[in-house]
Amino acid sequence: MASTHVNPTRMELTKLKKKLTTAIRGHKLLKDKRDELMRQFLILVKENMQLRKEVEEGILNANQNFALARAMMQEEFLDVAMMVPKQEVYLEAGTKNVMSVEIPIFKYHTKSSNLSDIYPYGYAFTSGDLDDAVQSLSTVLPKMLRLAECEKGCQLMAAEIEKTRRRVNALEHVLIPEMKEKIKYIVMKLDENERSTQIRLMKVKELVLRDALEERQRKE
Repeated sequence: MASTHVNPTRMELTKLKKKLTTAIRGHKLLKDKRDELMRQFLILVKENMQLRKEVEEGILNANQNFALARAMMQEEFLDVAMMVPKQEVYLEAGTKNVMSVEIPIFKYHTKSSNLSDIYPYGYAFTSGDLDDAVQSLSTVLPKMLRLAECEKGCQLMAAEIEKTRRRVNALEHVLIPEMKEKIKYIVMKLDENERSTQIRLMKVKELVLRDALEERQRKE
């Protein structure tokens, strides 16, 4: 198969050897990248699982407390209490590069640094369960943002791992063996041509010597 794809010349042999050196080096770098991506991916997956458990527990507690508050309070008082929030949250989105993968980063800051501003109501007509629900949601917000980072990061890193794995396999099982086969074919053809040239030279030398011997015999 190699003979149909390569010209058996020394120039082509030199080019193929350079390409093979580059391919082997690229294969090693891609394998190192794949291994490091896998390490980072497993760390992120572990953190993601822990965060998801904590976020689900926090949201469940908030829902339970809010349901208790609805049962304890009149509906109009609850609606009025949650109508006008005092605190505001501002979200900033960015990215960080992890092994050529752009992973999103979320940062937030609040309008006020006063922790009590998360309660947009007075305490006269509200229950403690509503306070607990609001506090649970406030506590779980940073974990929710970090969970969003982890989940999106896991998706992006999984896609990059698969793409890198395909490239490593293509180099390891297709490109590098093909180049080695072509180099082997060219070396074989060049050796064959060299042997043929040597045989021709030996034949020419033999003919020249025979002609010289015959000429000397005629003269004698």
